[in-house]
Amino acid sequence: MIGRLWGLVAEVGEEEALIDVSGVGYVVRCGSRTLGRLPAVGESVTLSIETQWGEQTGMTLYGFLDRAERGAFTALKTVQGVGPKAALAVLDVLPPGELQAAAARGDQAAVARAQGVGPKLALRIVTELKDKPLGDGVVAAFHAAATPAAPAKPSATGEAVAALMGLGVAEPAARRVVEQAALRLGEETEAPGLIKAALQELGR
Repeated sequence: MIGRLWGLVAEVGEEEALIDVSGVGYVVRCGSRTLGRLPAVGESVTLSIETQWGEQTGMTLYGFLDRAERGAFTALKTVQGVGPKAALAVLDVLPPGELQAAAARGDQAAVARAQGVGPKLALRIVTELKDKPLGDGVVAAFHAAATPAAPAKPSATGEAVAALMGLGVAEPAARRVVEQAALRLGEETEAPGLIKAALQELGR
Protein backbone atom coordinates (compact mmCIF):
# COMPACT_ATOMS: atom_id res chain seq x y z
CA MET A 1 0.00 0.00 0.00
CA ILE A 2 1.26 3.47 -0.89
CA GLY A 3 0.80 5.88 2.02
CA ARG A 4 2.75 8.90 0.82
CA LEU A 5 4.22 10.33 -2.38
CA TRP A 6 7.04 12.84 -2.49
CA GLY A 7 7.89 14.19 -5.93
CA LEU A 8 7.30 16.90 -8.50
CA VAL A 9 3.95 18.11 -9.78
CA ALA A 10 4.00 17.07 -13.45
CA GLU A 11 0.38 17.81 -14.46
CA VAL A 12 -2.83 19.02 -12.83
CA GLY A 13 -6.20 18.09 -14.31
CA GLU A 14 -9.82 18.58 -13.30
CA GLU A 15 -9.98 15.51 -11.05
CA GLU A 16 -6.43 14.25 -10.74
CA ALA A 17 -2.77 15.20 -10.67
CA LEU A 18 0.29 13.48 -12.08
CA ILE A 19 3.14 13.31 -9.57
CA ASP A 20 6.63 12.50 -10.86
CA VAL A 21 8.54 10.39 -8.33
CA SER A 22 12.06 9.71 -9.62
CA GLY A 23 10.88 9.50 -13.20
CA VAL A 24 7.76 7.43 -12.50
CA GLY A 25 4.44 9.26 -12.89
CA TYR A 26 1.69 8.47 -10.39
CA VAL A 27 -1.90 9.44 -11.22
CA VAL A 28 -3.51 10.69 -8.00
CA ARG A 29 -7.20 11.49 -7.64
CA CYS A 30 -7.80 14.63 -5.59
CA GLY A 31 -10.68 16.88 -4.59
CA SER A 32 -10.94 20.26 -6.32
CA ARG A 33 -9.85 22.11 -3.16
CA THR A 34 -6.67 20.01 -2.96
CA LEU A 35 -5.95 20.44 -6.67
CA GLY A 36 -6.31 24.20 -6.29
CA ARG A 37 -3.77 24.27 -3.47
CA LEU A 38 -1.08 22.19 -5.20
CA PRO A 39 2.27 23.86 -5.96
CA ALA A 40 2.96 24.94 -9.53
CA VAL A 41 3.97 22.37 -12.14
CA GLY A 42 7.61 21.48 -11.67
CA GLU A 43 7.64 22.19 -7.94
CA SER A 44 7.93 19.54 -5.23
CA VAL A 45 5.00 18.29 -3.19
CA THR A 46 4.31 15.71 -0.50
CA LEU A 47 0.90 14.03 -0.64
CA SER A 48 -0.67 11.79 1.97
CA ILE A 49 -2.13 8.86 0.01
CA GLU A 50 -5.10 6.58 0.56
CA THR A 51 -4.88 3.49 -1.66
CA GLN A 52 -7.98 1.69 -2.86
CA TRP A 53 -8.23 -1.53 -4.85
CA GLY A 54 -11.12 -2.45 -7.12
CA GLU A 55 -11.73 -5.49 -9.31
CA GLN A 56 -12.59 -3.32 -12.31
CA THR A 57 -10.37 -0.30 -11.68
CA GLY A 58 -7.29 -1.88 -10.10
CA MET A 59 -5.36 0.44 -7.78
CA THR A 60 -6.54 4.02 -7.33
CA LEU A 61 -4.57 6.59 -5.34
CA TYR A 62 -6.37 9.42 -3.52
CA GLY A 63 -4.17 12.32 -2.49
CA PHE A 64 -4.35 14.91 0.29
CA LEU A 65 -2.05 17.71 1.38
CA ASP A 66 -2.19 16.68 5.04
CA ARG A 67 -2.96 13.60 7.13
CA ALA A 68 -6.00 15.19 8.74
CA GLU A 69 -7.79 15.34 5.38
CA ARG A 70 -6.79 11.77 4.63
CA GLY A 71 -8.17 10.73 8.03
CA ALA A 72 -11.45 12.57 7.44
CA PHE A 73 -11.70 10.92 4.01
CA THR A 74 -11.26 7.51 5.66
CA ALA A 75 -13.90 8.31 8.28
CA LEU A 76 -16.38 9.50 5.65
CA LYS A 77 -16.03 6.24 3.73
CA THR A 78 -17.16 4.31 6.81
CA VAL A 79 -20.60 5.90 6.39
CA GLN A 80 -22.98 3.69 4.42
CA GLY A 81 -23.55 5.11 0.95
CA VAL A 82 -20.44 7.31 0.92
CA GLY A 83 -17.91 6.31 -1.70
CA PRO A 84 -14.62 8.01 -2.56
CA LYS A 85 -16.23 10.51 -4.92
CA ALA A 86 -18.78 11.66 -2.34
CA ALA A 87 -16.13 11.80 0.39
CA LEU A 88 -13.95 14.07 -1.77
CA ALA A 89 -16.97 16.23 -2.57
CA VAL A 90 -17.74 16.71 1.14
CA LEU A 91 -14.14 17.68 1.88
CA ASP A 92 -14.26 20.18 -1.00
CA VAL A 93 -16.89 22.19 0.88
CA LEU A 94 -16.02 21.28 4.47
CA PRO A 95 -12.41 20.82 5.64
CA PRO A 96 -12.02 18.36 8.56
CA GLY A 97 -12.50 20.94 11.31
CA GLU A 98 -15.62 22.43 9.72
CA LEU A 99 -17.00 18.95 9.00
CA GLN A 100 -16.62 18.01 12.65
CA ALA A 101 -18.37 21.21 13.71
CA ALA A 102 -21.22 20.56 11.26
CA ALA A 103 -21.60 16.98 12.52
CA ALA A 104 -21.57 18.14 16.15
CA ARG A 105 -24.44 20.58 15.60
CA GLY A 106 -26.32 18.25 13.21
CA ASP A 107 -26.01 20.67 10.31
CA GLN A 108 -26.98 18.42 7.43
CA ALA A 109 -27.58 21.45 5.19
CA ALA A 110 -23.88 22.29 5.31
CA VAL A 111 -22.95 18.75 4.25
CA ALA A 112 -25.64 18.71 1.55
CA ARG A 113 -23.80 21.54 -0.22
CA ALA A 114 -21.37 18.89 -1.46
CA GLN A 115 -21.94 17.88 -5.07
CA GLY A 116 -23.84 14.60 -5.33
CA VAL A 117 -24.78 14.48 -1.64
CA GLY A 118 -28.54 14.62 -1.07
CA PRO A 119 -30.40 15.44 2.15
CA LYS A 120 -30.78 11.82 3.28
CA LEU A 121 -27.10 11.02 2.81
CA ALA A 122 -26.12 14.31 4.47
CA LEU A 123 -28.26 13.40 7.48
CA ARG A 124 -26.61 9.98 7.69
CA ILE A 125 -23.16 11.58 7.53
CA VAL A 126 -23.76 14.05 10.36
CA THR A 127 -25.47 11.37 12.45
CA GLU A 128 -22.70 8.79 12.10
CA LEU A 129 -19.82 11.27 12.40
CA LYS A 130 -21.30 13.21 15.31
CA ASP A 131 -19.36 11.29 17.95
CA LYS A 132 -16.29 10.54 15.85
CA PRO A 133 -13.18 12.72 16.11
CA LEU A 134 -12.23 14.31 12.81
CA GLY A 135 -9.17 16.28 11.81
CA ASP A 136 -6.25 15.42 14.09
CA GLY A 137 -8.45 12.98 15.99
CA VAL A 138 -9.04 10.93 12.87
CA VAL A 139 -5.34 10.84 12.22
CA ALA A 140 -4.75 9.50 15.73
CA ALA A 141 -7.45 6.88 15.34
CA PHE A 142 -6.48 5.62 11.92
CA HIS A 143 -2.75 6.38 11.81
CA ALA A 144 -1.00 5.82 15.11
CA ALA A 145 2.44 6.84 13.91
CA ALA A 146 3.24 10.54 14.17
CA THR A 147 4.13 12.51 11.06
CA PRO A 148 7.78 13.64 11.04
CA ALA A 149 8.28 17.36 10.50
CA ALA A 150 10.76 16.72 7.71
CA PRO A 151 10.41 13.21 6.27
CA ALA A 152 13.66 11.55 5.30
CA LYS A 153 14.19 10.84 1.64
CA PRO A 154 13.37 7.19 0.94
CA SER A 155 16.16 4.88 -0.25
CA ALA A 156 16.60 4.19 -3.94
CA THR A 157 15.53 0.58 -3.47
CA GLY A 158 12.48 1.68 -1.46
CA GLU A 159 11.48 4.13 -4.20
CA ALA A 160 11.93 1.46 -6.84
CA VAL A 161 9.80 -1.06 -4.93
CA ALA A 162 7.07 1.55 -4.40
CA ALA A 163 7.16 2.44 -8.08
CA LEU A 164 6.72 -1.18 -9.15
CA MET A 165 3.89 -1.66 -6.68
CA GLY A 166 2.28 1.45 -8.16
CA LEU A 167 2.39 -0.33 -11.51
CA GLY A 168 0.51 -3.30 -10.05
CA VAL A 169 3.43 -5.59 -9.19
CA ALA A 170 2.94 -7.55 -5.95
CA GLU A 171 5.25 -6.45 -3.14
CA PRO A 172 7.22 -9.75 -2.83
CA ALA A 173 7.91 -9.81 -6.57
CA ALA A 174 8.78 -6.11 -6.59
CA ARG A 175 11.28 -6.52 -3.76
CA ARG A 176 12.82 -9.59 -5.39
CA VAL A 177 13.50 -8.00 -8.78
CA VAL A 178 14.68 -4.72 -7.23
CA GLU A 179 17.14 -6.59 -5.01
CA GLN A 180 18.38 -8.51 -8.05
CA ALA A 181 18.80 -5.24 -9.95
CA ALA A 182 20.66 -3.65 -7.03
CA LEU A 183 23.05 -6.60 -6.82
CA ARG A 184 23.70 -6.45 -10.56
CA LEU A 185 24.11 -2.65 -10.82
CA GLY A 186 25.58 -1.84 -7.42
CA GLU A 187 24.26 -0.19 -4.25
CA GLU A 188 24.96 3.34 -5.51
CA THR A 189 22.48 3.03 -8.40
CA GLU A 190 19.67 5.60 -8.19
CA ALA A 191 15.97 4.74 -8.29
CA PRO A 192 15.32 5.33 -12.05
CA GLY A 193 18.10 2.90 -12.96
CA LEU A 194 16.83 0.30 -10.49
CA ILE A 195 13.28 0.64 -11.79
CA LYS A 196 14.38 0.14 -15.39
CA ALA A 197 16.54 -2.87 -14.53
CA ALA A 198 13.83 -4.38 -12.32
CA LEU A 199 11.27 -4.09 -15.14
CA GLN A 200 13.74 -5.91 -17.40
CA GLU A 201 14.02 -8.66 -14.75
CA LEU A 202 10.23 -8.98 -14.70
CA GLY A 203 10.17 -9.30 -18.50
CA ARG A 204 12.51 -12.29 -18.50
